[in-house]
Amino acid sequence: MCGIVGYVGKNKNALHVLIDGLKALEYRGYDSAGIAVINDDKIKIVKSHGKIKNLEEKLNEVDNSYIGIGHTRWATHGKPTEVNAHPHKAGSVTLVHNGIIENYEELKKDLRKQGYKFKSETDTEIACALIDSIYKTSNNKLLTLKKANEMIKGSFAFGIIFDNDINNIYSMRKDSPLIIALGDNENYIASDVPAILSFTNKYILLDSNEYAVISEDKIDIYDNNLNLINKDIKEYEGTKEVVMKNGYEHFMLKEIHDEPKVIENTFKQFIKNNDINELIDNMPDLSKYDNIDIVACGSAYHAGLIGKSLIEKFADIPVNVELASEYRYKKNFNNEKTLTILVSQSGETADTLAALRKAKQNGTYTLGIINVVGSSIAREADSVLYIKAGCEIAVATTKAYLAQVLILSLITINKAISNNNISKEKAKLILEDLKKLPNMIDDLIKEKEKFEIIAKNIYKDNNIFFIGRGVDYAISMEGSLKLKEISYINSQAYAAGELKHGTISLIENGTPVVAVVTDENIAEKTISNIKETKARGANVILITTQKLNEKYGDSDFYDQKIVIPNISEFFTPILAIVPLQLIAYEVAKLRGENIDQPRNLAKSVTVE
Repeated sequence: MCGIVGYVGKNKNALHVLIDGLKALEYRGYDSAGIAVINDDKIKIVKSHGKIKNLEEKLNEVDNSYIGIGHTRWATHGKPTEVNAHPHKAGSVTLVHNGIIENYEELKKDLRKQGYKFKSETDTEIACALIDSIYKTSNNKLLTLKKANEMIKGSFAFGIIFDNDINNIYSMRKDSPLIIALGDNENYIASDVPAILSFTNKYILLDSNEYAVISEDKIDIYDNNLNLINKDIKEYEGTKEVVMKNGYEHFMLKEIHDEPKVIENTFKQFIKNNDINELIDNMPDLSKYDNIDIVACGSAYHAGLIGKSLIEKFADIPVNVELASEYRYKKNFNNEKTLTILVSQSGETADTLAALRKAKQNGTYTLGIINVVGSSIAREADSVLYIKAGCEIAVATTKAYLAQVLILSLITINKAISNNNISKEKAKLILEDLKKLPNMIDDLIKEKEKFEIIAKNIYKDNNIFFIGRGVDYAISMEGSLKLKEISYINSQAYAAGELKHGTISLIENGTPVVAVVTDENIAEKTISNIKETKARGANVILITTQKLNEKYGDSDFYDQKIVIPNISEFFTPILAIVPLQLIAYEVAKLRGENIDQPRNLAKSVTVE
């Protein structure tokens, strides 16, 4: 959500750096873009509505520059217009901002009394004016930033240039992520690592309530008491290739093809020699917890629902799965015997981060399942299990979701062993299946023509239903989300047994119904529900296993089917989602939609 890039140095044209960085951050979602650079010792601001190419067309009026800040905006306060785009300028302060200023109305009233007039509808322009107002009195930039931090309620990451200090970029953050990257006689700021990978892989994580002054040859970082502090320099393991399509038509398709390797990389950090004791030794000891809360948003929430199904079935522990946006505002019945698991690809999801802090206040032990090393949730959780998905660019998550489900499966196996619900001998057989999983995913991906045929049959429909029971319902929820977020089809998932309580009234002749049937214990019940839709004219697409296909595959309750290989039920949900990801992709492609950057959505949701 929103992207920040900043550059100071004599080696490169700041314009080129800013545009390259903003393009690398397009995956975060945005609806306008802008840059501010120093030209002839004065600030030059150029902004545009829409894509970065619109901004580029206006840059021929800007000369070479050695310092600048840039931004891609995802509209929160005010419509996506050029006026509301960043950067904003007030007095001597030019600023780009990620996050939400919650008390901006209150601040705005006070600033208007001081004579400030506002052009935009944004909370960002208010923050800009606030900093300018404080600076007029303090005449000290760091004290100004500290005072502004104390007055602002909400989240923010700022990149700032002062008119009377055109050789430095100032930055500060609270909750919204920001990094400072190091080059050779040049330095950068960015909201995420991909923005700077064309130039350097060395960076510093700026923590909340810290301030930085960045020049071409120096980076000074201060704590909230304005004491100069030292920070560790990190090196990103990947290269710019991670943010390139590498010949694929879309990032989403590339990332689906990455899934076999991601699964292998994720489990090999715990199990290298197929030794079950490695899994026990390399995972946190969870034996003392009597109940579990899983807290997440979006696809991560669906991963949590699959985790709940597995943990309750195999480890005999009650699991509560909560949407992070609801968790922080409700009464939670947890204690020192509760394990709270926070699932987030970015590790910066605002609601999940707030839920983490509430859980810690309640005295529960927190475990993060995170993709981004060093992210806010990763730093604040009591312990972390990292998925190894690498950089995921497409807004609709695919490979990271699979890895989240895998981690929850491994937690289940570990917990079931410690509870004596699964013997080590049985666990070894499960791990044998795990070794086969990457190849099975790869084989499914290669069935491209099947997914194309299904997509051609449904892409013109405006309403599609997904149904399943138990873990299959959780799989259906994720499949439905994938379809709706990139194709804009009204897609809904329902527990199959609930159809007759109202929803079946929406089924008419030709209505597509995607039915997931992988749980053999309740397969007959689900098939009965599928037949109810078929009797009302539904066009049924069946997702099932080889074993169930052998038993029910010759029936007439479906129109098309996808059969996934037999594997341990710990990993069946991982296999089952792959066809649904690819069907969603093919449908969106046929509809001509922007698959990697769906409208109104952002990759990293850092506001509530």
